[in-house]
Amino acid sequence: MRDIEELVDGYHRFLDNRYPDDSTVYRDLAENGQSPHSMVIACSDSRVDPAAIFSAGPGQLFVVRNVANLVPPFEPEGAYHGTSAALEFAVTGLKVDNIVVMGHGHCGGVKAFLDGVYDHDTGQSFISRWISLLRPAYATIDTEKADDGPAARQREMEYAGVRHSLENLKTFPFVQDRLAAGDLRLRGAFFDIADGRLLALDPETGSFEALG
Repeated sequence: MRDIEELVDGYHRFLDNRYPDDSTVYRDLAENGQSPHSMVIACSDSRVDPAAIFSAGPGQLFVVRNVANLVPPFEPEGAYHGTSAALEFAVTGLKVDNIVVMGHGHCGGVKAFLDGVYDHDTGQSFISRWISLLRPAYATIDTEKADDGPAARQREMEYAGVRHSLENLKTFPFVQDRLAAGDLRLRGAFFDIADGRLLALDPETGSFEALG
């Protein structure tokens, strides 16, 4: 089993090599607070780091990561909603200009959903309820492309999850207000781990196109 010393060593490298270059930025952020321009909703997958992908420095991105980069619909009951709370803070408190939902290839959460891993859960699994958010998205996948095999089916489901999360974002009243005022933009993106490509969702066609 790996020890936490690996993290401690990493911290020392950060302190020695990276922090000196950004020390003024960190002090300014500490004294004046954060004002990130964008919120990124990404997967918890260890292979997908939004700050690294977008070459973002400290204070530039407000990042929320969860299993399969999902956004639940607006549900104002008394349960705990970590992603919804972060969304509210980003939109009403930080007043970010953009919200990017970023999916990725080879997503374990999407695969678990497609494989029915949690279909027979007895009510004890947090993951089961969470990935059930993908059910409406599943009904929208391009079945013709998905019929090309398991990998194509998964990719279409990963795309559909991003599109559906963007639609769920629009169910939040505070998001609706900012969209109506024209000072908030919603974007979809997809990171291909294998080749490092970043795809952007075309809001007109609903397709994902490579950047650059």
